Amino acid sequence: MADGTNADRAQFKAMTEGTQEDWMKIAVNAIEFNKGLADRVLEHFRILDGDFGGFPVDRLEHSLQTATRAHRDGRDEEYVVCALLHDIGDTLGSYNHPDIAAAILKPFVSEQNHWMVEHHGIFQGYYFFHYIGIDRNMRDNFEGHENYQYTAEFCHQYDQMAFDPEYETMPLAAFEPMVQKLFEAPKRSIYLDAMKNNA
Repeated sequence: MADGTNADRAQFKAMTEGTQEDWMKIAVNAIEFNKGLADRVLEHFRILDGDFGGFPVDRLEHSLQTATRAHRDGRDEEYVVCALLHDIGDTLGSYNHPDIAAAILKPFVSEQNHWMVEHHGIFQGYYFFHYIGIDRNMRDNFEGHENYQYTAEFCHQYDQMAFDPEYETMPLAAFEPMVQKLFEAPKRSIYLDAMKNNA
């Protein structure tokens, strides 16, 4: 692993000055750094602990409960991790949290699961938008989309149900191996494509 000394770093001051050698140093460092992605995601996820935002359970419990319900219903690990992390953006993207979660998950999940996470906020709105002056049927703008029913089902069966303080939720430790496995290998990324082409 690179030790962070000058010898391990690119020597340019502007990218226009970069060389193949510089970018190989950066690539080596990126490979090492990326190995810790799952740990960083889990560390940020833990910030949801104790953040109730007026809800009956805190955001961590809601996320764990959503994932627990999906897991107990026999969903595959990728789906369960999406259920777990669907609200991870609440702290940094308070006005667009689904976009944050979707961006984090995009390289690692199917297009179907990515779309579900990215659009779950609008679909979840069906259950409460009318109470705050928003059209609860906004999700109908996507009617006919191949993932419409899939996303509506996620919200109905798991997300909107996951506010029960009495529910026996699985602990985060039960999901950590799934998160580690998911973030080990991206399925799609321009950087991954470039590495494959140069191999």
